[in-house]
Amino acid sequence: MYLTKEKKEEIFEKYGEGKSNTGSAEGQIALFTYRISHLSDHLKSNRKDFNTERSLVRLVGKRRSLLDYLMKKDIMRYRAIIKELGLRK
Repeated sequence: MYLTKEKKEEIFEKYGEGKSNTGSAEGQIALFTYRISHLSDHLKSNRKDFNTERSLVRLVGKRRSLLDYLMKKDIMRYRAIIKELGLRK
């Protein structure tokens, strides 16, 4: 369940402004969410993998920073991405 080029393009197509716009905040948040869920599943079966745990914590922090930025910049886009991804604050 690796992140392939096609999967990445699919995520940016669905949540971003197109598959070539990889800099949109919504697309990056969706990509981080996908990677976070993948790492969480990995850690359920490999509890002592501390490097992965560290990576997971860093990804969550990056996603939080992007969400905070989006909340300050445009609250409607923030609410839409939270609802679409099923995240909660």
